[in-house]
Amino acid sequence: MEIKPLGVQDPATIEQVVGLVNAANAVDNPWFHDETALNLRNQVIRGWDGDPDDYFVGVEGDQVVALLTYFAPSWDNPELAWLGVKVHPQHRRRGLGPEALEFLLAKAAQSGRTKLGADTWDGNAGIDFLERRGFFKASQAVNRRQHLADVVIAEVRKQYDAAAEDAEAYELVRVVGPTPEDLMSAVAEMSAAINDAPLDDLDIEDEVFPPARVSQYEQAQVANGGRLYRLLARHRESGELAGHTVVAVEIARPTIGHQHDTTVVRGHRGHRLGLLLKTSMLLWLADVEPQLETVSTWNAESNDHMIGVNELLGYRWMGRELQYMRHSA
Repeated sequence: MEIKPLGVQDPATIEQVVGLVNAANAVDNPWFHDETALNLRNQVIRGWDGDPDDYFVGVEGDQVVALLTYFAPSWDNPELAWLGVKVHPQHRRRGLGPEALEFLLAKAAQSGRTKLGADTWDGNAGIDFLERRGFFKASQAVNRRQHLADVVIAEVRKQYDAAAEDAEAYELVRVVGPTPEDLMSAVAEMSAAINDAPLDDLDIEDEVFPPARVSQYEQAQVANGGRLYRLLARHRESGELAGHTVVAVEIARPTIGHQHDTTVVRGHRGHRLGLLLKTSMLLWLADVEPQLETVSTWNAESNDHMIGVNELLGYRWMGRELQYMRHSA
């Protein structure tokens, strides 16, 4: 197998990779929305927040048989690299996975990245694959999805009204698209509260969120074809931002939404702001994105509070992802 970088200017290879990803997902996580060439190109160019993975393909002849990803954060965690391997189901159990992983491990070693992460789905062969190569399970996260046809807006409004009674000291601020300049510093400072989310045994340092990074994330989301909705909770008396929730809706497939961060700053907890933000976002999206059908979210399985809020609002279990780590000398 020849391993080489994935170029976005090669439409034939991009289409093969899309087919590989969808074939792998159909086996490993069949509830995922189909990958598209547009989404894949955007991820290769910009990633989640303008700090994309390195993408490689494993090729035999003119056929793509494996996809490799390598993420080395540039804003923080200078010792960390996150590794990803997908092998087409028709080419599994031929030794291509180990070959691909060795390529990524060598790349990490050359870059001095000694904290290595990888993930796999609960119940599949990836568990044995990683554990045999020195990785240990450090955390697990659950992918949940909200089907809006099953959500009763009147019930959401009741939950919103109940939460609002406990959050009278706060007002909600709606932001569509990139954050205005006059709010950016406060939004960046507030965003760091996500570091309070459970990490379990993941050996990961706190992420940093300077304004430039938040701006880069927003620009990448918009350039990747998302309509971005951010809802802020602001303390009326002090003007401090106390929390936020963010949802992106795909412009090319406007029935599909993705829940990004939801967080409340530690000093403002205990006022049901998480429920207030999530219910208010639902009511807002019902007005401005009535065609929206699903919103998907991820939570560490140990994050009982946010999971409770999500399940109250109709999010349902889709699958469990296991996060593994390994330390190299």
